[in-house]
Amino acid sequence: MLTAFLMATSLQSQVPPASVPPPPASVPAAVERAAAAAESAATAAQEAAKASERMATAVERLTEVLARPSTVPAAAMPEAPKPVDAPVKEDPWSGSVGLGLISLSGNSSTLTFNGLATAQRKTANWIYAIKAQAVYGRSRLSATETEPERAQVVALGAGVQVRGDRRFTEVVSGYLLAGAETDHVRSMELRGLGEAGTGILWWDEKQADGRVTSLRTDLAFRFLRETRFQYYPIREDLPDVDLGGPRVGLSLAYGLSKDVIFTEEAEAVPNVLGDARLLVNSQSKLTARLTESLALSTSFLLQYDSSPAVGKVKTDTALSVSIEVGF
Repeated sequence: MLTAFLMATSLQSQVPPASVPPPPASVPAAVERAAAAAESAATAAQEAAKASERMATAVERLTEVLARPSTVPAAAMPEAPKPVDAPVKEDPWSGSVGLGLISLSGNSSTLTFNGLATAQRKTANWIYAIKAQAVYGRSRLSATETEPERAQVVALGAGVQVRGDRRFTEVVSGYLLAGAETDHVRSMELRGLGEAGTGILWWDEKQADGRVTSLRTDLAFRFLRETRFQYYPIREDLPDVDLGGPRVGLSLAYGLSKDVIFTEEAEAVPNVLGDARLLVNSQSKLTARLTESLALSTSFLLQYDSSPAVGKVKTDTALSVSIEVGF
């Protein structure tokens, strides 16, 4: 029995131990594929980064090339067409010419006419203005038992003024003015004047309905020399006079409608260089446009001189109606 037990033990020791089954083949393969995929993704990311870097470098070089001036000779490049300068447009001259006439007949025969012409031009920096006027009147008195028929001059005068304004701003300007006038009925042979000052344009507007409104004031110094001579009734030389002093002026235009406009020009000049004297002039005018270039106007003129020539009154007035042609 002992022999049988020993034989069994010997046989068990000779039998090899059972081997552990290997792990399934699918697990290591999946791990290897995942690692390979991760490596491929990393490689692709590196290539994409390199491609982006190369693209950025190319864009930078292209920008530098475009910014660099062309090295092509000027003669080889076609000439670009030169832009044509637009002509500078300046405001043309504008103004009007008017004529008024009064004729009376009967016991007395009177013929009186007055003329007025104005012109103005505006540029970006300058304003030019010219004004001229003239008046003439002659009356023929019928003969009486004691006096024969006789003629008498009732109006004979003329004047012209030239003004140039230099604009400093849209509102303020400096100006020079020169003028001359004569009036035989007032015993004024010749009055020459010069003026320098500043003008302020408070407003200059054109409404949507076509009405025009403007207001300008002047502050200046005026000097004038007046040679006097008595023409009527007896010709006689009179002493000459000078005047110098500040001038305050106003020019107003107010459109009552598109075709009706009221204007007022007034000035006052006191004398500060000698004897006390004051000159005041005012002209009020109402103009109604009949057509595009034809207008009917009524004006009232007042002239005051505190020290007129010997034998003359201080105040003269004139009311007139005239036809004006604009341009």
